[in-house]
Amino acid sequence: MRKTRKNAQGAGTIRKRADGRWEARFTTGFDPASGKQVQKSIYRKTQKEVREKLAQITTELDNGTYMEPTKDTVEEWLDTWLETYVKYSVKPYTLDAYQRNCDNYIKPMLGKIRLATLNAPQIQRFYNGLLTEKELSPKTVRNIHGVFHKALEQAVKLGMIRSNPTNLCDLPKVHRKEIHPMEQEEITAFLKAIEGCKYELVYRVTLFTGMRQGEILGLTWDCVDFQHNALYVNKQLQKTKKVGGQYVLAPTKSGRSRMITVAPSVMNLLKKQKSQQAQMRLLAGQDWKNPWDLVFTNEFGGNLSHFTVYKTFKEIVKSMGLEQERFHDLRHSYAVVSLESGDDIKTVQTNLGHATASFTLDVYGHISQKMRQQSADRMEQFIRKVSG
Repeated sequence: MRKTRKNAQGAGTIRKRADGRWEARFTTGFDPASGKQVQKSIYRKTQKEVREKLAQITTELDNGTYMEPTKDTVEEWLDTWLETYVKYSVKPYTLDAYQRNCDNYIKPMLGKIRLATLNAPQIQRFYNGLLTEKELSPKTVRNIHGVFHKALEQAVKLGMIRSNPTNLCDLPKVHRKEIHPMEQEEITAFLKAIEGCKYELVYRVTLFTGMRQGEILGLTWDCVDFQHNALYVNKQLQKTKKVGGQYVLAPTKSGRSRMITVAPSVMNLLKKQKSQQAQMRLLAGQDWKNPWDLVFTNEFGGNLSHFTVYKTFKEIVKSMGLEQERFHDLRHSYAVVSLESGDDIKTVQTNLGHATASFTLDVYGHISQKMRQQSADRMEQFIRKVSG
């Protein structure tokens, strides 16, 4: 005969099952249709564990804070979250990145665990494994954490789980990648090396405006103001990384638009591009298709490929002995040259589209030997002045 023992507070009963586990039954309320009690059960390995859990639930029922545990697994919730809460609220490229992180990493390791029982130690072991077994970089692990945190935060908002267990996890420290802005002599050599290159004007305008690759390739003629020497940056050309992914025009990385007042020489480059594009359109005839009215296109009006533009750039800088240079370093070079030329940090921040001036200073304010020497020279002048 099974022994049943009434809980001391009268909130439920505890018994040992035939399989060795301990079960506690408790009442959560009444079914409005039948008027009958709604009873639930919890299971633990020991009597002490089940009694402690029952006491917790009893307190929550008394306080009105009891939450019915969701039956969804982590995998089921991630699928729901992506389809319902992410799909129509982020850029296509971002959705693709979220989907990859879920499918490639989170689901295989944690997908079968019930969302209601997921805990911080399980997630911490998962993060540690990404570093040690998968050999992912700290930044990639942090990106995966960011996706998982957002998904679980939504579950908290919906009352599916009480708290977000990712908040209790320790994340690996990310060391900022070293940037390689070109020195003045290297810039001169680079400009010489790209003369006559198919993407010469792309590289030149990028170097002299600091625009991101997606922004320069997504620049449209309606955002080029020849009258005021200004460019309006409000979108970027993106391609999802799925097989057969499509190019789309998406909002900028920050989601905010900005205006860059550029040097007259840059506007001359864009006038040259407009003239060259008009010739390409004439040669292409009926085959010309530029539905987005892009500034930089191929011979038939189509958008340029990120990969091809980058690959050609790498071939050029490699021939110059600058293998470490990336396309993004053109943006870094612009920033450093601007600061060295005396532009205030707020102007550089605005032109680059950074969220804060402190971020701009953190990235660029310490890397230029020329700026350090100029600072030392100014101090030397001051010392001589006050010393008579």
